[in-house]
Amino acid sequence: MVIGINIGESIGKMFTNSGYASLFDVAGFTGGSVVMIIVACVFLFLAIVKKFEPLLLLPIAFGILLANLPLGGLTDPPLMENGSVVLNDHGYPVQAGGLLYYLYQGVKLGIYPCLIFLGIGAMTDFGPLLSRPVSLILGAGAQFGIIIAFIVATLFGFQANEAASIAIIGGADGPTAIFLTNKLAPHLLAPIAVAAYSYMALIPLIQPPLMRLMTTKNERMVIMKQSREVKKIEKIIFPIAMTIVVILLLPDVAPLIGCLMLGNLFRESGVVGRLTETSENALINIVTIFLGLTVGATATAETFLTFETLKIIALGLFAFCFSTIGGLLFGKLLYVLSKGKINPLIGSAGVSAVPMAARVSQVEGAKYRPGNFLLMHAMGPNVAGVIGSAVAAGLLLTFFG
Repeated sequence: MVIGINIGESIGKMFTNSGYASLFDVAGFTGGSVVMIIVACVFLFLAIVKKFEPLLLLPIAFGILLANLPLGGLTDPPLMENGSVVLNDHGYPVQAGGLLYYLYQGVKLGIYPCLIFLGIGAMTDFGPLLSRPVSLILGAGAQFGIIIAFIVATLFGFQANEAASIAIIGGADGPTAIFLTNKLAPHLLAPIAVAAYSYMALIPLIQPPLMRLMTTKNERMVIMKQSREVKKIEKIIFPIAMTIVVILLLPDVAPLIGCLMLGNLFRESGVVGRLTETSENALINIVTIFLGLTVGATATAETFLTFETLKIIALGLFAFCFSTIGGLLFGKLLYVLSKGKINPLIGSAGVSAVPMAARVSQVEGAKYRPGNFLLMHAMGPNVAGVIGSAVAAGLLLTFFG
């Protein structure tokens, strides 16, 4: 009988100390963590079943899940006193931080965004941009949402530095959003990072309705001619020239542009194959795992389920939609100026999400004319958008930093 009572007490104590009990309090069901767990499961469904950019969405979703399972301690900081970690007699932390706390320092210190840009540079062929320089116009047009969102965010009561950080979500560039927010409004990093990466992952869901709304059937059916062949020397000179021109103009953006162009120079020089392979495969994959997990882990119920966060998410979606619309409007302008030779669908690829946005342009164009190959044409505006979002971040840093 005594054994039975002890077993019962042990089971009760185990439940009391478990994460299940933490989902409840004396006043009843709290619900915040459960809501975030449900959000994480929805994201996992979209990543695994719907295949909405699973390389991004899956680690983000799992990071949200881990951070909202009570008592896991994965995001807990170490025990601090007067700004320093408390150490025991042997020189070790009395209470070490959680795994995701330490991995998150790469986000907080701006390391991961630059490494991601290094990998993107190694993966990116700037040939389509060089063969059709007019793509720069589409990349610039797709930054339209940043301007609109900045104005609206200030009307919503955000300070100029906060509004600039929110507006950069419109560039659909997670690394740039993290880089800029760390400089201007680090207290908003969690919702901005989650919003930026979530909208990047949901491009196949968000952009097609806007593309159909802003273009006619005849415009969507335009077949574009093959671009000119770009010489190797042009591809080698481009990253060197861009590094010099952009960093001299906007020194604040040197880490992003420098890493992007270094990665591209690895690729185009042809003399560092091992570095190119590492940058575009192992390095970027490892950093993507760390970045996705830690960005998702910032979305806890306490920080995420607030009115301010909801405003940021709404403004981020607003910015992203208007960036897509801006790119499409410039695409329609080029369609008119070229007398129907440029398919305006490639304008939506002017946002920075490489190569996701270009693939969406390809898929949408093929729906209306099977066999219409827009991917390489869309890559021009797409890579222009990468440069455009970095330049936009540099301008915002110059004005509000």
